[in-house]
Amino acid sequence: MEASVFQSFFLIFTGAAVIASLAIYGRQPLLVAYIALGALFGPYGLGWVQDVKLLSEIAQIGIMFLLFLLGLDMQPQSLLSVFKKVTHITLISSVLFAVVGYGIAALFCFNTTESIVIGLAMMFSSTIIGIKLLPTTILHHRHVGDMMVGMLLMQDFIAIFVLLTLLSGEGGALEPMQIMKTLLGLPLLVIFAILFVRYVLIKLITKFDRMAEYIFLLAVGWCLGIAELAEIMGLSHEIGAFLAGITIATSPIAQHIALSLKPLRDFFLILFFFSLGAGFNLGLLPEIALVSCVLGITMLVLKPLTFRLLMKRQSERNILAWDMGFRLGQISEFSLLIAYVAFGASIIGNLASHVIQAATILSFLISSYIVVFNFPNPIAIKDHLRRD
Repeated sequence: MEASVFQSFFLIFTGAAVIASLAIYGRQPLLVAYIALGALFGPYGLGWVQDVKLLSEIAQIGIMFLLFLLGLDMQPQSLLSVFKKVTHITLISSVLFAVVGYGIAALFCFNTTESIVIGLAMMFSSTIIGIKLLPTTILHHRHVGDMMVGMLLMQDFIAIFVLLTLLSGEGGALEPMQIMKTLLGLPLLVIFAILFVRYVLIKLITKFDRMAEYIFLLAVGWCLGIAELAEIMGLSHEIGAFLAGITIATSPIAQHIALSLKPLRDFFLILFFFSLGAGFNLGLLPEIALVSCVLGITMLVLKPLTFRLLMKRQSERNILAWDMGFRLGQISEFSLLIAYVAFGASIIGNLASHVIQAATILSFLISSYIVVFNFPNPIAIKDHLRRD
């Protein structure tokens, strides 16, 4: 059945409402339900939503808005003190995860380039799951929130550099001159965004701040405009959306914008996780099941242990070290971006791309269960763990 855009949205959101209700009654995490729904309705499941191009565009828009909101919530100046504590933890852990990921990929006979990309994809933890499952009171007012946001921000910068490098590749070749050109585009875009915010955007917001509809429209337009400009300058929509958010994060209106965009964020979260499940080719599972399971489970075990040990060396309390370790114990949505970008640039093959996707989805599922059932979070099944 070839579904129209309306039919696709009907299937996604009506199906999500039904399966979310079942998940709540069955005491299951909602993120798992959305991924399962995508696999069920997608082109490799029942085939009710078959337009893979539409799904990929939906996922891209979702990721753009999620990164915009992530940037909007980040206060760079307040994180400077945290950087001193988390920089060495982030760098040491990232290198370790990349080396282990490379070793596993090489062990399963992927070529050197594919092994490197798979290793790079293992470096990061999920901002979506880490922040979504962290109570707001902890995120904004507790030490663990500051530390998590600091580490995720450092990982984001590393991931952006990796994406910049991959985006410079054409036909599988990484060209140093193209990398330099792309890297030059980043500071130019940042300078333009800062100047535009200071001399145009803030003045418009200040003059018409009582018109909520206009502020909402301005925020969405700013996000999509910078995202498109970043694409034109040789970067990516996702990087542009992140910069659009972080350049207005220090303005007084930032929290109001974030609050007004929260329903839009939730809307695209559902689309993102549905697209994640729907876009995965289930037919490749027999070929990639073993390596994906080894990769995903290794990271699920290694990451909490690594973060716990590194945090303890910094004299953090044991309970805090374990809490952060498990909350950051999965692979990241940036890993999916790396898989998409590297495959699109012919740097890795379809099999390697799906290995990254499968390992990431597996880590999402298991990590969600671990956090939802054992740590305070907004969607906890147990009443004493539920924190808004």
